Amino acid sequence: MKKTLFLCCMLFSVLIFAQEKSGAKQFWENLQKHCGKSFEGEVIEGTENDAFRNKKLVMHVRNCDENTIRIPFFVADDKSRTWVLTYENDRIQLKHDHRHEDGSEDKVTQYGGITSNSGSPTLQFFPADQQTCDLIPNAAANVWWITLDEKSFTYNLRRIGSDRLFTVKFDLTKTVATPSAPWGWKD
Repeated sequence: MKKTLFLCCMLFSVLIFAQEKSGAKQFWENLQKHCGKSFEGEVIEGTENDAFRNKKLVMHVRNCDENTIRIPFFVADDKSRTWVLTYENDRIQLKHDHRHEDGSEDKVTQYGGITSNSGSPTLQFFPADQQTCDLIPNAAANVWWITLDEKSFTYNLRRIGSDRLFTVKFDLTKTVATPSAPWGWKD
């Protein structure tokens, strides 16, 4: 009887602990499951003449460690963009690392934001941070968000107070060939 009661208490403790993980932590762990994999995407929302339409779009969850996930985002042969996610103090930060073909930083790089709360396991919001406001004054009203479920990853941008909306959706049910290193990286 004591053994059964002990096992029940242990199981209950495990269930309570699992439920105590924040949305940010669950989101982080779910994204890490895709490390090393590449996925093709498509523009769902955006202007008709944006630079991403009708091009092959690939994200590669290339580098994961305990607190940083780097996801290069390729637009056809353009390997200049990497989304850098950092997990710290139950918040996630999104930065955009832009590079030239020689690997040097673009003058417009390292913009993004940090979540204002722990979010949910499937959705994280990133309002523009002060560095972004200083670097790109028009982007002060930017909000980025990422949705993540078993089937898809979406990257979104909305400029509040404008019609600007951009969404690219990646199919997580089918991996694609891993591309070569993004600009500024080595294989």
